[in-house]
Amino acid sequence: MTDPQTLTDHDVAAHVADQAGRLLVEMRADRADLEGRELKDHGDRVAHDRIMALLGELRPDDAVLSEEGADDARRLSAPRVWIVDPLDGTREFSERPRDDWAVHVALWQGGTLVAGAVALPARALVYRMDAPAALPERPDGPVRLAVSRSRPPEFVVELAGRLGAELTPMGSAGVKAMAVLDGTVDAYVHAGGQYEWDSAAPVAVAIGHGLAPTRVDGSPLEYNREKPYLPDLVVARPEVLDELRAALDSLG
Repeated sequence: MTDPQTLTDHDVAAHVADQAGRLLVEMRADRADLEGRELKDHGDRVAHDRIMALLGELRPDDAVLSEEGADDARRLSAPRVWIVDPLDGTREFSERPRDDWAVHVALWQGGTLVAGAVALPARALVYRMDAPAALPERPDGPVRLAVSRSRPPEFVVELAGRLGAELTPMGSAGVKAMAVLDGTVDAYVHAGGQYEWDSAAPVAVAIGHGLAPTRVDGSPLEYNREKPYLPDLVVARPEVLDELRAALDSLG
């Protein structure tokens, strides 16, 4: 890396997510002795430590809210807060050779998300808020919804019924949101409980790509709150947004 002062916040987000992701790929390959819960816990820990070290080097004056770190109330008065999920999709990470897991790094400043990156390390991909790409052309056919591969929430199953939608199972919130950007699905709707670190980076990247993520009821997503619980999320292509919004409203 060059002088930290020359790096944009977007550069930092992408670099930190990428480096943590590379470490996770190497660790998962090298530690064949770890499986299940031990592999999940070790992955969470090493990725968190790498992210904290890098942010401490590159942005030492900023606060950090990490899923794997102790919450520090001083972030509530800090002007800049990095919101990170060192390993999103631990279940998928622990199931070699699955690739649907992610690293999330986002920056909140002045009430809004201003930078963010989602790394999909096993696919050697990093999505950046400041590097949008045109959405692939949507194929004809029913709306395609990303959903948890193991526990599709009843809410989303009912929503799919209202829409006549197809459910596409996959892991990791970051993977699901990026699947909207790469054209695999048309929307990702979640209403089963999440925290700020689950959605901050995917939302930042989606905003950079011209999408308008919201909560399920259409209200704005707010970050760096005292309680970081943020249970629901909608990320959708513009072509299906009105239809999706009508179906969501009909569910109450």
